[in-house]
Amino acid sequence: MRESLVLIQIDEQSSVKKNEVGYVCVGDERLKAEVLRIRGRTADMQVFEDTSGVRVGDRVEMTDEMLSATLGPGLLGRVFDGLQNPLHDLAKEHGFFLPRGVSAPPLDTQRTWEFTPAVAVSARVSPGGVLGTVPEGPFTHKILVPFGEKEPVTVTWIGEGKLTLNDPVARIESGGVEREITMVQRWPVRRTIPDSLLRRRYAERLYAQEPLTTGTRIIDTFFPIANGGTGCIPGPFGAGKTVLQSTIARYAAVDVVVVVACGERAGEVVETITMYPETQDPRTGGTLMDRTIIICNTSSMPVAAREASIYMGVTLAEYYRQMGLNVLLIADSTSRWAQAMRETSGRMEEIPGEEAFPAYLDSSIKSVYERAGTIRCPDDSQGSLTMIGTVSPAGGNFEEPVTQSTLGTVKTFLGLSYDRAYKRFYPAIDPLISWSRYLDQLGPWLSKNLDPNWTRDVKRLRTLLERGDAINQMMQVTGEEGITLEDYITWQKSVLVDMAYLQQDAFDDVDAFMPRERQLESLKLLQSLVDRDYDFETRDEAREFFTRVIGLYKNWNYSPPDSVDYQKYKTEIEAATRPLHGTSS
Repeated sequence: MRESLVLIQIDEQSSVKKNEVGYVCVGDERLKAEVLRIRGRTADMQVFEDTSGVRVGDRVEMTDEMLSATLGPGLLGRVFDGLQNPLHDLAKEHGFFLPRGVSAPPLDTQRTWEFTPAVAVSARVSPGGVLGTVPEGPFTHKILVPFGEKEPVTVTWIGEGKLTLNDPVARIESGGVEREITMVQRWPVRRTIPDSLLRRRYAERLYAQEPLTTGTRIIDTFFPIANGGTGCIPGPFGAGKTVLQSTIARYAAVDVVVVVACGERAGEVVETITMYPETQDPRTGGTLMDRTIIICNTSSMPVAAREASIYMGVTLAEYYRQMGLNVLLIADSTSRWAQAMRETSGRMEEIPGEEAFPAYLDSSIKSVYERAGTIRCPDDSQGSLTMIGTVSPAGGNFEEPVTQSTLGTVKTFLGLSYDRAYKRFYPAIDPLISWSRYLDQLGPWLSKNLDPNWTRDVKRLRTLLERGDAINQMMQVTGEEGITLEDYITWQKSVLVDMAYLQQDAFDDVDAFMPRERQLESLKLLQSLVDRDYDFETRDEAREFFTRVIGLYKNWNYSPPDSVDYQKYKTEIEAATRPLHGTSS
């Protein structure tokens, strides 16, 4: 597919704004476009469609509107493209190969919703405040006062009962002007929703104090992500990024999941679209799709729409956060998004930065991740937006610009290793290169709710892994006989931590998710094994002991907590922690 930037001429009376949407008219087709740059009487626009057939002199219709998202009930369970066109609806009407210039309403305007008012007539409600609610899937969807209001509004009439999205639910008065509002509002995707509320003190940004529970041991224990925090998952092809992000999306303790597929191969996206409706949601009992929104712009779709898809996904996620819900946004992958920016920047003949990426790559990445966070909403509820982006550096080179800019922005780095994936060490998160700045920040919560020594014990285990790796590298040169027996036991302890705790089976019904309580139980038992002094006489004796314990640990991880095997394997592991040959620490 070919895409290009269209340079349009603006007459003297026209008033065009940056990021304004317009339509290039080619016969009966109207191709959606967005203003990127204004220079005198000309403007550069990126077109979200194939531009074949566009000629000098074609008419361009401006809308006086920014590229915006439609916000309202009915977003959950839907699959959109980067411009919020519902792909299933378009496929039903036009088939699998979509003609250019077609679009459809993002929400079903014929569906009725049971509206329950939350305020009375004469009530004063601030921007972003709650007017009423409707049920949406497993949640209560709050109908909010439009975010763009400059001051609190007065409710002069409030509706009730079964209403469609186009029916008025209330009449509000502001500045002496009365108008009707519906359940739907629109918001520019490149503008942060809370910003206007924060500036006028109708909302408050909060300091992240609680961790996001993912059920993945290596993340929750060693490299936690705060609820409302940021993280990235860079890794080479085949390292397991897709499986890891799907596991996080399924089991993370959040209310809503937004998946932005911005440039990945179509096969992976099709797998996501078909798997989510068939996967049971462990939190609600329904399907995972019931609380998920998918923004789909694969590598074969227009570059411009791929670039817009990130902003569309973040805006939808912010909308649900403003209702006091915990939202997780997964972007797969931000490398493809950055490549779309590079192509657009090149066509605009901007001065390139490193590896031809735009000079503003770093600020663009920061501006997206900064939209994550925890917010106190106008109704005093708290909502959070946690953002995790996957990065696909060519050849697994973490020194390339996109990865480096992302590392300078996020606070959790989950680096995937090809070597660990090759050895079938999944998840292939390398504990020696990964890090989390949230470990100390979340220390008070971890100490209060899990264990007073949690942070200290985790750091000690991390040190053990580093020491074990150094000994292993020495053994690659000298062999086992070239190190002391004490160092050999230290290495075996590090292998125990790696294989028994850090590795996890995403396809096992039990091991795929481990609650924090069980993680604490497992970690304490592991700590007792690691802290022991052993008086093995030979390396073979040490190897046999740790191999047996690793096998017991793996079987324990696979055992449901209410099963006979669970207690059996735990008892056998506890027996291994008792003094050996009369010596213990």
